[in-house]
Order: sequence, then C-alpha cells, then structure tokens
Amino acid sequence: MAKLNVTIGALALKNPVLTASGTFGYGLEFQDFVPLDGLGGIIVKGTTLAPRLGNDYPRMAETPMGMLNCVGLQNKGVDYFCEHIYPQIKDIDTAWIVNVSGSSPDDYAECAARVDALKRVPAIELNISCPNVRDGGMTFGVTCRGAESVVRAVRERYHKTLIVKLSPNVTDIAEIARAVEAAGADAVSLINTLMGTAVDIEKRRRVLSIGTGGLSGPCIKPVALRMVLQVRKAIALPIIGLGGIMSATDALEFIMCGASAIQIGTANFIDPAVTIKVRDGINQWLDAHGVESVQDIVGVID
Repeated sequence: MAKLNVTIGALALKNPVLTASGTFGYGLEFQDFVPLDGLGGIIVKGTTLAPRLGNDYPRMAETPMGMLNCVGLQNKGVDYFCEHIYPQIKDIDTAWIVNVSGSSPDDYAECAARVDALKRVPAIELNISCPNVRDGGMTFGVTCRGAESVVRAVRERYHKTLIVKLSPNVTDIAEIARAVEAAGADAVSLINTLMGTAVDIEKRRRVLSIGTGGLSGPCIKPVALRMVLQVRKAIALPIIGLGGIMSATDALEFIMCGASAIQIGTANFIDPAVTIKVRDGINQWLDAHGVESVQDIVGVID
C-alpha cells in the first residue's frame, strides 16, 4: 500500500483527502456513511463570531454540471461550536479544521482566537470571500490590501496552522496568494466558488433570493486546476486544491498540478461516501503505477 500521509506546514494528515467547508456539516452528519477517522481532515461549516441566519430562500439552484448557492454562512456562532460541537468531535481521530468567516478583521481575529483555545483543532481555514462591511460590501479576498488585512489580524491572535481560502473572482489570483503569504499564512486553499446567477424564464426573474450565488461542481474544475498551477509558481506555501473534484482521477489531477492535499465539496451531496472512494482510488492508482508515496507526484505537471 502506498504512503498517503502528507503535511500542510506543521499540520500532519493521514491522507490528502479533506472535506470542503459548507458541504459536510460538522462531520457528524456523515458518520453513518463514512468512517470519519478514515479521512485526512474535516473542514467544518463556515463559523462566525456571532450567529447568522443566512439568506432568504431560495438559496440553491442546480446548473448543468454544477450548482449555485447563496446560503449566506448560516451558523450558530463560534461559541456554540466550542460548547456543543467540539465535545462531540474532539476524540475522533482526524484533523479538525474550522472555516472562519467575518465582516471585519477584528471579527475574524476574535473568532480565530476562540478556536485557538481548542486543543484538538490544529488548524483554521480563513474564508476571505466575505463582504467587508467597512468597504461597502467588497469582499476581502478580491484585493491584496483586503486579504492581507484579515490574515495579519488573525495571525496576531492565532498560533496554529493558518490556511487561507482564495477567491477565484479576481484578476490575478497569484497576486492575492503572494499577499497572504507575506501576511503570515501557512498554506492556501483554492478555489472558492465562482460568482454566477440563474434565471427563471417563466417568472421572469433570477432564481436565487439575492440574485447571485457561488458556482461549484465539476464545471469549475478546469478553472481551479489552472489557478492551482498559477499559485504554485507564485508562492512557496503548501496548496490545498478544490473545485469540482468528483473522483480519484480529479483529485490526482490537482495533486499533479501542485496541490499537497485536496478538498471534496459538491460531490458529497451526490454521493455521501465519495471521500473514502477518492482516498481508496488514489491509493489504487499509486500502487498500480509503482509510486511509493502520494508526495512523489505533487507538482509533477509544469
């Protein structure tokens, strides 16, 4: 059996398969379908300092080869996670990672600081695709200045592995990656969803309650692969790749483009056991091709 263990900075993973935030709940919702301790890590749903109700319905729409969502980070807040969810997951042997979101650098930093106190949560993932309330709703992740401001604020108060999730809705994602690297990130994950919309021609209006939403699923994989290649050449940080991964073949493409680990998102809605199938598929490919470790194929594509 090939070696599947990988490292993301100081974060050791038993295999490169992670779950994408917002598609796997708190992990507990999937324990009837997959052995949670068989995954490299679980990134729990987006968590904010205060509870959020999310956006009005409808907030999901199916598209060819993908889906749109504008859920709006519905969650019960970081204190609820610490007090009610953490005690249920802390003894499950996988890397637990909290996706942290906010509306200001101070919000992000305070939320991250509360997670920092949790012994069995070795990393956070910063969702910088959130609207900056101080800049008229522009998302932090679309400018170097905005991305850097969040990472610096969090880095001052968070002392474990800091992963920054990059937005694809930018002119030059490599420029943003360099900014978060300089601000103190330990790794980057990419890509977050692409902005899109859907139209109901009978009602003559857009489908989603807020008009636009994040596009995910297999349709975005070519864009995600291109961006992983771009970022890999721009920074020295480890990369976690995501965007349309439905199979082990998809995951291997990301790894060969430079991702040390991958996340599976939308595919969980189609097949709740897909993560374990991808893990096993990666191992089978490595064995069939005489590759001793998954780390041997990271970034073999120019």
